[in-house]
Amino acid sequence: MEEGLIVGFIGAGKMAFGIAKGLLVSGNVKPEKVMASAPSNNNLYKFKDAGMKTTHCNTSVVKSCNVVFLSVKPHILPEVLRDIAPFVTSTHLIVSVAAGVTIETLEKFLPIGTKVLRMMLNLPCVVQQGSMVFCRGSNAGDQEAALLKSLVSSCGLCEETPESYVDIHTGISGSGVAYVYLFAEALTEGGIKMGMPYDLSKKLVAHTLLGAAKMIMETGDHPGKLKTDVCTPGGTTINGLYELEKGNLRCTVMNAVEAATNRARELGKK
Repeated sequence: MEEGLIVGFIGAGKMAFGIAKGLLVSGNVKPEKVMASAPSNNNLYKFKDAGMKTTHCNTSVVKSCNVVFLSVKPHILPEVLRDIAPFVTSTHLIVSVAAGVTIETLEKFLPIGTKVLRMMLNLPCVVQQGSMVFCRGSNAGDQEAALLKSLVSSCGLCEETPESYVDIHTGISGSGVAYVYLFAEALTEGGIKMGMPYDLSKKLVAHTLLGAAKMIMETGDHPGKLKTDVCTPGGTTINGLYELEKGNLRCTVMNAVEAATNRARELGKK
């Protein structure tokens, strides 16, 4: 990690704190080398309690830091970019995690030559099990890409992709984690319906999802094969799957990914 690296966050919500927490866990950056800004103290106290610096001034973050994460709502981002642009230099690396906001838009508001990366992550970053993708702006090179991957390595999986994949990632991972929670809730309530206590049902469901995900990652098998491996002729699983297919689960989930992806693209046009 570069000596003298100071990391800033404009916006101090859950995602920003998740990344910041990952930086500290990895040991890549010390708490005093991290600064966060937000309009109020509602979220800043978490950063302060962890030993990081805080401010209500976005430009202070840019002046003090050489890597700046933009972690604000998409509709606020243009105003933030106009505010900080006069203070951004060629030594800065600007990383946007705002849903839907394109590289083209980011570079339009920032000085010519600014090194920009666009990243999308999901909520499990707060427990260092996130799913992240990023793409490069026209002035960002291998060094900037490697720096970002190194910084967020403790937050979970991070892959570089074409920009066209970033909004799709929003649909399958950014928003998708909520679909998984909905499914987990339904499984848990299924257990309750059949007579199991809530706490035990929830614990078993969580471990079921964790185990299923680990098998996908470690075996490399297609999820369809793993699903078939669980089934036996006339058994419990195939009867349960039949009910899910009757309810169009597969099609509904694919439609949810499409809806979330399209919404991310709409946000980028505003």
